[in-house]
Amino acid sequence: MTEQDSPIFDATDPDRRDEGISAAALAVQRGELVVLPTDTVYGVGADAFDPAAVRRLLAAKGRGREMPPPVLVSAAGTLDALAVGIPVYARTLVEALWPGPLTLVCRQQPSLQWDLGDTRGTVAVRMPDHPVALELIARTGPLAVSSANRTGMPAAEDAAQAHDMLGDRVAVYLDAGPTAGPVPSTIVDVTGEVGRLLRAGGVSLERLNELVADHGTRVEDHG
Repeated sequence: MTEQDSPIFDATDPDRRDEGISAAALAVQRGELVVLPTDTVYGVGADAFDPAAVRRLLAAKGRGREMPPPVLVSAAGTLDALAVGIPVYARTLVEALWPGPLTLVCRQQPSLQWDLGDTRGTVAVRMPDHPVALELIARTGPLAVSSANRTGMPAAEDAAQAHDMLGDRVAVYLDAGPTAGPVPSTIVDVTGEVGRLLRAGGVSLERLNELVADHGTRVEDHG
């Protein structure tokens, strides 16, 4: 690795893990991009409250403002700081499935000073079930995170794949070994009285409907 290469930290080694998470947190503070493992695929992340960093993330992926990134959090309670009008059935999903492969599209807190792209007043939020991701986000605060790949290419399932696609567009890579597989998170729009499945993934539609049935509602497939 040359001096110009972005460092890759072995997060399976306790010493390198702490060093890497510290380096990644500092990079986020500087408005730079980091690659981190999640419970689905590797993600490329930026400070959600730094518009220039979010633009850098979209540019690194070759993506426009019409595809805003979701926001990853390290605690379920952070959802209330980012979203308003969260229905009871959505809270039931959070209780049962976070941390895990479920992304909720909610109404955004109108007071938030950020620019994730053309969100139309919504924000997509997820709490990943991965210790390295959770530790990093606990240090940085909410991160705008999208799959670590160039648009149109397969999502990276390890840090090396992410590095091959994103290179020095990313300041720090956290390598925790291969992810569980290419299955993405399930995305559910919870802005209405009935949930809308926007993308199938790690949580089945059947499981979602089992959980919301007690609230007299359902999740409909709009994927």
